[in-house]
Amino acid sequence: MEYHVKDLGLADRGLLRIEWAGQSMPVLRLIRERFSRERPLAGARIAACLHVTTETAVLAGTLKAGGAEVALCASNPLSTQDDVAAALVRHVEIPVHAIKGEDHDTYYRHIHAALDTKPGVTMDDGADLVTTLHTKRTELLDSVWGGTEETTTGVIRLRSMAEKGVLRYPIIAVNDAQTKHLFDNRYGTGQSTVDGIIRATNRLMAGAVFVVCGYGWCGRGLAQRARGMGARVIVTEVEPLRALEAVMDGYEVLPLRRAAPLGDLFCTVTGDVNVITGEAFQLMKDGAIVANSGHFNVELDLEWLEAQATARRQIREHVEEFVLPGGRRINILAEGRLVNLAAAEGHPSSVMDMSFANQALSVEFLVRQGRALARAVHPVPEAIDREIARMKLQAMGVEIDTLSAEQQRYLTSWELGT
Repeated sequence: MEYHVKDLGLADRGLLRIEWAGQSMPVLRLIRERFSRERPLAGARIAACLHVTTETAVLAGTLKAGGAEVALCASNPLSTQDDVAAALVRHVEIPVHAIKGEDHDTYYRHIHAALDTKPGVTMDDGADLVTTLHTKRTELLDSVWGGTEETTTGVIRLRSMAEKGVLRYPIIAVNDAQTKHLFDNRYGTGQSTVDGIIRATNRLMAGAVFVVCGYGWCGRGLAQRARGMGARVIVTEVEPLRALEAVMDGYEVLPLRRAAPLGDLFCTVTGDVNVITGEAFQLMKDGAIVANSGHFNVELDLEWLEAQATARRQIREHVEEFVLPGGRRINILAEGRLVNLAAAEGHPSSVMDMSFANQALSVEFLVRQGRALARAVHPVPEAIDREIARMKLQAMGVEIDTLSAEQQRYLTSWELGT
């Protein structure tokens, strides 16, 4: 088995952390029990480009229990948990190519290593694996018959590929499942981003002005959590409907040029490029803290900041200070990469339980029906979404009502009225 991890000596510690995460992932545990009995993924070869965390390890083990051959690489250079990568290699016998802090060339070398396994299914988080496959490894495309995508940024890229007619196989947009984005994006991103910022800075949130750039599901969750810790939250947006929702939710909504001089902390969660540019950096107060929780660090114009800085230094482990002409200091967290994974541990396992249940069941769906799907980006089947919600409620000990026959007839009829 070929692999590239930092240190296999970390494996035992990683195994304990994987076990701890698994205790809060009851839906995936139920799926794994069924997969172990039925082996629905037997013969499937999966190349997965995901954040190498404890939760991902639970997913990888579930896929292997279902009969799949899994190869794993990192979807971000700073998100790998090295002890988890080691544990997957030594204790689960899954080939992993991922090291926290790997450089750009190593990152893509690891992606190529995962593709060297000649997968039939891809599992991506950000679409770097898929785009590499479509540009650098086209000789493998004929053997790939399905894939999944975990995150908003990746779905945006894949839909662009589909619209331009270059996507060569069907991909299920796991991110768009309600049991994914309503919980993972909102509650997971909200808590883990605040966690990452606090771990990196040890700054008090209460009383600080926190600027959230973007009010999608991730932005909603981040704004909610920051306000819950006592921050005064300002939201910036480009979409009128989202901006209106932020106003109705009680937040101050401003253009970034007006929010920039007010903020103590800034965090981008848009999935777009150059959200915070040189114009905004020039307006920020001395000591402003800037982070990103979107998939790529392109949300921050770091090239401008690097070019303009008269000095820079690493002042804390995950905090780099840039000094602008005139002496104002701008602090960038975690190189502008996903602060919740680079400076913390990512989403809590209980919320990733649903996201990765979607991944596992979507792969099972692809094994059964993927070859009949069009070359497009497809939603998670509604039956899967509802089943995951049902299992999660069951695991939480929550009961709900069911429709009576009379109520079902009423909801499907047009004759009945006042």
